[in-house]
Amino acid sequence: MNLASIPSPSSGVLEIGPIPLRGYALAIIVGLFFGLWVLNRRWVARGGKHGTSWDIAVWAVPFGLLGGRLYHVITDYQLYFGENRNWVDAFKVWEGGLGIWGAVALGALGAWIGCRRRGIALPPFADATAPALALAQAFGRWGNWFNQELYGKPTDLPWALEISDGPNRVAGTYHPTFLYESLWCVGVALLVMWADRRFKLGHGRAFALYVAAYCAGRGWIEYMRVDEAHHVLGLRLNVWTAIIVFTLAVAYIVISAKLRPGREEIVEPDQDAADGGAAKGVAASTDSSADDSQDDATDSPETRADAAGSDGAKAQADEAGSEDSDDRGSISRQS
Repeated sequence: MNLASIPSPSSGVLEIGPIPLRGYALAIIVGLFFGLWVLNRRWVARGGKHGTSWDIAVWAVPFGLLGGRLYHVITDYQLYFGENRNWVDAFKVWEGGLGIWGAVALGALGAWIGCRRRGIALPPFADATAPALALAQAFGRWGNWFNQELYGKPTDLPWALEISDGPNRVAGTYHPTFLYESLWCVGVALLVMWADRRFKLGHGRAFALYVAAYCAGRGWIEYMRVDEAHHVLGLRLNVWTAIIVFTLAVAYIVISAKLRPGREEIVEPDQDAADGGAAKGVAASTDSSADDSQDDATDSPETRADAAGSDGAKAQADEAGSEDSDDRGSISRQS
């Protein structure tokens, strides 16, 4: 008999007056907003602008949710398309089922689209996102606690998780793998922030470190789980995914450090300065055109003719004045 254990909620739905709020959705939403807050602070610290991360998140978040659901449905298709299953359940995201692998992959595509629209390179933005994403996952994993899912093998440890009878589960105490992963994600976020500050990681290497560190933890945590999953060569599919992705992330860190050492100096172009420079250029071009037009007007044939006429009249007046002066001088001498 356990002297201590972690109780599970009796229901995955929180009743707020007449509005039912599902615990799984609440955990995801809290994680998203906290992660975006951290991301905005990190992006500004890297030299970006306030609000840019939110603009890019408008693209990244929906893509990420879609990718996470697609990965889950594809890899666990038997839950929705098997015998006595209802395919409509594949759309019930609030009941759980988001694969982090698909969420990150398709979320990165959405972030790339958002970055292109802002004229920003994806690697520095991904570096700013890395610890924020890990912290969002730490919150999101508590959604599994509300749904009493994704727990580990039976155990009598003091921190064992109490599971009640229900569909596809047997009452007992099990390893709280959701808690293990939540704490691991917090550690990953701290590791990435420390390494980024210490080694000035750039060109996507902070994000690759997050991926590698997360995969290292996900591998042993996944191995402890007892929920239904596909196996390849005796290992769960997600364990193989973690091994492959970990290897790719480490390879990227090594190769990138050799090809592109250091970090980016400018992460977001100053559009206001660029627009101001363009406006000054246009104004200078306009002034130059006006000066050229004035010079052309001065050099026109009519202007040159008028100038020649004026010079001729002046010469005749000077000559007439000279003759009058000579006549007066002659009369004076005669008198």
